[in-house]
Amino acid sequence: MGDLYVVLIHAPVYNKNKEIVATSITNLDIHDIARCSATYRVKGYYLVHPAKAQRELAQRIMGFWQEGFGAEYNPDRQEAFSLVHLAATLPEVLADIKLEQGMNPLCVVTDARRQDNSISYTAMRQRLENENTPFLLLFGTGWGILQEDVEKADLILEPVYGPGAYNHLSVRSAAAIILDRLRGH
Repeated sequence: MGDLYVVLIHAPVYNKNKEIVATSITNLDIHDIARCSATYRVKGYYLVHPAKAQRELAQRIMGFWQEGFGAEYNPDRQEAFSLVHLAATLPEVLADIKLEQGMNPLCVVTDARRQDNSISYTAMRQRLENENTPFLLLFGTGWGILQEDVEKADLILEPVYGPGAYNHLSVRSAAAIILDRLRGH
């Protein structure tokens, strides 16, 4: 079984006007995706933001739950936060995983838009179960990862769709659904 990593990219991403922006790291995204990562045996959860102040904010939030009162009050949160790593760029994440694994991960991008070469959840789950390689699941904030970055990925996971036309889940909801589809029983 291949190791699975998750990365939440805050920059560069699109805003609703297709402008390239950086979004803010949020407390809920740190907590909820860390807890999902622990539940579904993700090897590491990376938060990518180029702004040092944003990474420092995330570190302060995580520090509360990793040491002192927060760690004593909720040891489960401390365990989930042990998976979280901060990085300035995606190449930094890739280098970290390569150092740990001895090989580059296969990058699997998520997108709310259907792509011609999307892989199904069933096919992706089989690859995770049968290939002895690390996989990095990329999530974007705002209105998604840049199209050129989507095209650079090794694999593009099919979108999460509901029964209607509305399709704009929070990234933490999408992460929970996707991790369950790929790793749940």
